[in-house]
Amino acid sequence: MLLLAVDTSGRQGSIALARAKQSRAESREGVAVEVIEVAPLSGGAFSAQLIPQVAALLTKRGFTKSDIDGFVVASGPGSFTGLRVGLAAVKALAEVLAKPIASVSLLEALAIAAGLQGRVIAALDAGRGEVYAGEYSVSGDAAALVKEQLLTKAEAFANTGKSVFATSDKTLYEAAAAAGISVSRVDVLNAGSIVTLGWHKIRTGVGVSPENLEANYIRRTDAEILLKIS
Repeated sequence: MLLLAVDTSGRQGSIALARAKQSRAESREGVAVEVIEVAPLSGGAFSAQLIPQVAALLTKRGFTKSDIDGFVVASGPGSFTGLRVGLAAVKALAEVLAKPIASVSLLEALAIAAGLQGRVIAALDAGRGEVYAGEYSVSGDAAALVKEQLLTKAEAFANTGKSVFATSDKTLYEAAAAAGISVSRVDVLNAGSIVTLGWHKIRTGVGVSPENLEANYIRRTDAEILLKIS
């Protein structure tokens, strides 16, 4: 089964092709996922790059869009504009091809990628001195959401409690370590990092339809904030 993954949540985005395949070692659990290639998307106009880059990657690997069996997309948190572009492209392709979609929170993927068990607080820099913080209960390769919220760094560190703090952000990692918090450093996520989690969602029936695919911004847009103030 050929999967296309898309991550346009940050300044630098990426797309990935992966194949879900049966293996003897995992015959009881289902399938293994092999990432075929991850291709970067330069910061800036994802809207101008995304579809041409997808087409180029498929051609390079000898596939066409009709070979795609499912889509995995990073739903956030992250850039408002970037997320809208990525989700819109996946919506359109999935609707035309009638293929399933898995929507993946980067915080959920980060909590799992940390390789820890129990309570984990996954954190990403949100700019403006704030942090996207997702608290999860991790068991095996699954993470159950407790809550996701936007916090100041001080609030994020104060709310850690007995949980382990996991982040791919160097500055956050160093600040947490300096504050005496138990912290795990994870490699920066990309489209290839979310494929396995996305495939698990698809094969367990937790995919979403194109019309129900939405961004997980966590932070409200400036327009929403101004509307509430007014």
